[in-house]
Amino acid sequence: KSKILAGQSVQTGDVVLGLASHGVHSNGFSLVRKCIERAADQLPVTLDGKPFRQAIMEPTRLYVKNVLAALASYPVDPETSTGIKALAHITGGGLLENIPRVLPAGMAAQLDKGSWPQTELFAWLQATAGIDDFEMNRTFNNGIGMVLVVDAASAAACAESLRASGEQVYQIGVIAARGEGAPVIVS
Repeated sequence: KSKILAGQSVQTGDVVLGLASHGVHSNGFSLVRKCIERAADQLPVTLDGKPFRQAIMEPTRLYVKNVLAALASYPVDPETSTGIKALAHITGGGLLENIPRVLPAGMAAQLDKGSWPQTELFAWLQATAGIDDFEMNRTFNNGIGMVLVVDAASAAACAESLRASGEQVYQIGVIAARGEGAPVIVS
């Protein structure tokens, strides 16, 4: 229990790294089914270079092996406030409901929407269902399946070690004081 990363060391200026997902990761499938029904005879043949059915049904990625290796290389150090400070698996509730679980009171994650690519899959879902960006971020992972909060000085090296282990890693935002706003802001 003493090694649980509950976000207690997260502070302003920390970097938010996002690990790519392989698809919807079994969240939002009621909406996915409605999109398929709505598109009916006009389903795309492929999405993201995969046959449509495969793109929609791609299994949830497992991040544990690569994240544990990163944690071994970049453990949180409460005295220097360095290392990987928090992890959030982006499941049901998307980016907006999962990231706040690892943020201390008064902190917010400011995410840069353009810092990771929108896949054809999520673009198709958004267009087919007519979903606004807020709802997309509340429902789906939008291409980010795992988030790590890392001190700014370690972020680039941590990201590079995750890439070396096969992850697609994006620096998707920073931690800031929350003020009166939402705990996650995607702009």
